[in-house]
Amino acid sequence: MGMVFSILKKYRVAAIAALVMMLIELTVELIQPLLISKIIDDGIQKGDLPVVWMWGGVLLGSAGIAFIAGIASSFFAAHTSQGLGYDLRDKLYDKVQSFSYSLFNRFATSSLITRLTGDVTQIQETVFMALRFMTRVPLLVTGSIIMALVVNVKLGVLLVLTVPALFIFIAWMMRRAADAFRSVQQKLDAVNGVIQENLTGIRLIRVFVRMGHEIHRFARTSGELMSTTVSTLRLTEITMPFILLVMNAGIMAVLWFGRSDIAAGSASVGEVVAVINYSLRCIGAMSALSWIVVAFSRGRASAQRAQEVLQTEDREADQKNGQRSVQKRIEGGVEFEQVSFSYPGSDIDVLTDISFRARAGERIAIMGATGSGKSSLVQLIPRLYEPDKGTVKVDGMDVGSIWADDLRGSIGYVPQEVLLFSGTVRENIAWGREGATLEEIQEAARRAQIHDTIERLPSGYDTMLGQRGVNLSGGQKQRLSIARALVRKPAILILDDSTSALDVRTEAALLDALKDLSCTTFIITQKISSTTSADLILLLDDGRLIGKGNHQALMESSPLYRRIYESQYGEEAGKYAQGIH
Repeated sequence: MGMVFSILKKYRVAAIAALVMMLIELTVELIQPLLISKIIDDGIQKGDLPVVWMWGGVLLGSAGIAFIAGIASSFFAAHTSQGLGYDLRDKLYDKVQSFSYSLFNRFATSSLITRLTGDVTQIQETVFMALRFMTRVPLLVTGSIIMALVVNVKLGVLLVLTVPALFIFIAWMMRRAADAFRSVQQKLDAVNGVIQENLTGIRLIRVFVRMGHEIHRFARTSGELMSTTVSTLRLTEITMPFILLVMNAGIMAVLWFGRSDIAAGSASVGEVVAVINYSLRCIGAMSALSWIVVAFSRGRASAQRAQEVLQTEDREADQKNGQRSVQKRIEGGVEFEQVSFSYPGSDIDVLTDISFRARAGERIAIMGATGSGKSSLVQLIPRLYEPDKGTVKVDGMDVGSIWADDLRGSIGYVPQEVLLFSGTVRENIAWGREGATLEEIQEAARRAQIHDTIERLPSGYDTMLGQRGVNLSGGQKQRLSIARALVRKPAILILDDSTSALDVRTEAALLDALKDLSCTTFIITQKISSTTSADLILLLDDGRLIGKGNHQALMESSPLYRRIYESQYGEEAGKYAQGIH
């Protein structure tokens, strides 16, 4: 937890101020029972009203000081805890953003959301309570014992005998509870994961009429969270009754021996009242510990989860973050030299011994069956993953030697799964390049064949999009995503099966518009219509490159390519294309 709470150094002045104010409040509270004993012994017992008024005035003034100090302490404690939460949330988000793609996949998205929200909030509350109560409780108990001994040693010893045993019990309970609450947070991750999946896939759930199944799955996961939380709270709830039992037994002992001492003349009524008052303050403080145990245990578990993210070492990024910045603009030449790749944690090669060369400005089409490794291949270019063997080069340089920001800043990437953000159409396109002008945005939209559609929207480029672009069709979302990549004016453009929802006419217009761009274009496609104009076609099968060349060359040399062509255009067209007919 050291890394998490090291952020507190920034707020040490406010934290110290909160503690100082709390100590003033505590000191005044510890003096008050002594003042009450003075009122009883020197005023009420002797019938001296001026003494009662004098000490009563002092008691009232001390209560005002305690009130003001308490308010000030709460203010500084809130400032410290909220500042810590803000900085910690930023630190966690920055850390997650710095993860390499392979490392990012080690954490479930729902777990990261919980850590950035619920866990940070829990840590905030723990820090606030630490400054206001966690430090106050042991000091109040210790101070009450000392003051009780000052007032009457014999009666004060009774507190000395009961409190240490309670502290040992509470320390044991906190260790047990921390492990239990860590399990609760893990169950909460699972619940958030189910919620995320269901809300994302609500259309599919409706179409497949799986609402009942998903409701049952959620109920099962939520039930596990409930049972774990209940058993954990049951464990912590033992604390309160045990504390009350022991402390009430101590008060009974004070009353019993106090009565005898008053009768014997070795103690006054005021002294007995003061010791009982200190005992009651101990009860209040120790009772608050049961609540504090729960909060601190949760805070400790949350801090461990946050620190787990902060301490995660991204060796892949550390080792291959690039040693140099590209001084000139990347031209876009791409070369694979005997590249093999498998996903982290898997021994199965997704790509095996891939070699090809694409010159700057060329169009490369990638074809193959589902699972043949097409998307995996293009993800190696922007270094979303690193190859296990071989080298990926851009402009003759190993991509591992180029700063990631320089490399990715020259790439326009349209993923297979379109993702749009909440905001206007203009903001979604401009997201591709900060500072893009409206003219540049419109030009990118024209090339992506989406400009006319945008113009027909209620507010044109200022039309607000629903979450994930739900108010657009699949083809519109794909073209908007392509416009976002084109506004970057990239040296390398990667279209990962991102024209699948377009009709043949729109796709042809899009590909024709891309000819004017001086960028190397990689198109993953299943349509022959997208490959005929390509300078180089890569044909993948089960992670291996089984054919490469232009359309005519593959029609002559690749039986698989001919079968794909014939399945889309007919057998006679295939023969004609080879010059046989």
